[in-house]
Amino acid sequence: MKQPRAWQRMLSGRRLDLLDPTPMDIEIEDIAHGLAFVARWNGQTMGDFAYSVAEHSLLVENIFTRLNPNTPIKWRLAALLHDAPEYVIGDMISPVKAAVGPGYETLDDRLMAAIHIRFGLPSQVPIIIKKQIKKADKISAWLEAVKIAGFTTAEADKFFGKPDPNIVRIVEIRLRAPIEVRNDFTRRHKELLDYI
Repeated sequence: MKQPRAWQRMLSGRRLDLLDPTPMDIEIEDIAHGLAFVARWNGQTMGDFAYSVAEHSLLVENIFTRLNPNTPIKWRLAALLHDAPEYVIGDMISPVKAAVGPGYETLDDRLMAAIHIRFGLPSQVPIIIKKQIKKADKISAWLEAVKIAGFTTAEADKFFGKPDPNIVRIVEIRLRAPIEVRNDFTRRHKELLDYI
């Protein structure tokens, strides 16, 4: 039987094999472009623009940095890239990921390892750093849920936990055109790489 096509041509011209990704086929411009067009919450958010995974990633890195101001820059980069595989596999809400099963997680893990290696990070982030990034991710999800996705505070507290009120007060949700978010994501990536 003929093997099904498992690669995608990227705008950079790279041909990314989704089942066996290599760091050489990953470009930040492709990631930033893809994430700027992938809507969080399946697009079910208020506003004139979708709330993109790129915007979410910038927010998570911001929160992670505020919560961990003395952490090495490489882990800030890991926070920025925490959802990077979604530039090719899309964003699925948690209930759908659970229904799809372990295949999605395996694909995500392979892509993440290649992305990390491409940008000088270890293929596996230490568990303690993963937990800190997840904490920032949950705070971001709480903010998004309450501010733009129509959740009540009680619902957000139930699903994502009560966030630190000091962080909630100082960060904001932004809805912007994909080109603005793409450029900011690429710029932030370069800033972090320059300091590693």
